[in-house]
Amino acid sequence: MTGYGFALHTTTAHLGLAMSQGAVSEPSSRSETWLLGRSLSSELHGYLKGFMAPQGWKDLAFLAVAKGPGSFTGTRIGLVTARTLAQQLELPLFALSSLEAIAHQMRQQDAQIPSDCDLAVQLMASRGQLFTAIYKPAKEGRGLTTLVTDTARSFEDWTSLLDQWRSPYYLIKAQEDDLAQSVTSLLDLAWQDYQAGQRPSWSQALPFYGQHPVH
Repeated sequence: MTGYGFALHTTTAHLGLAMSQGAVSEPSSRSETWLLGRSLSSELHGYLKGFMAPQGWKDLAFLAVAKGPGSFTGTRIGLVTARTLAQQLELPLFALSSLEAIAHQMRQQDAQIPSDCDLAVQLMASRGQLFTAIYKPAKEGRGLTTLVTDTARSFEDWTSLLDQWRSPYYLIKAQEDDLAQSVTSLLDLAWQDYQAGQRPSWSQALPFYGQHPVH
């Protein structure tokens, strides 16, 4: 791969940005997060421009964005921004789950997680529900295979599902304030897919809200 990959994570009050440069084996990368809250929409462009330097948009090979779950407004802003950039720059856009990114991050950072365990991820949602998903480490490479897709469900339903799960699993209780930190994992997952030859169109990048913003 030649060129850079760029990842954008906006599903919480924190903005996460990451950039990698292609290499034969591992991409070098840099990342940063900022607490922006409601100023995300007005300040995002400035942070994108400042973080990109000294590279420019023409130097990119692909884009990645967190598609949710998370904040409705933040997720929408991130997807709209990433889709617009990918369309204008004619670049592949990888829209990846926030839960998958945090699972990948935990797998890379926590040596106590057994390599052959499934990864069950939960994140607090509104109205007393949880956002949930289950992943399995890929047999080849460092990616993840989705066993249970992102779903908003009650605590009781989630507990029941885990009680009936037949494979060993490790439970990850994701915290909203930590999600943006996984932007590097978001970039890494997209880089793996790019290396595998995937070139998704911007039009395929759709958000996962999980719940309707209005009850």
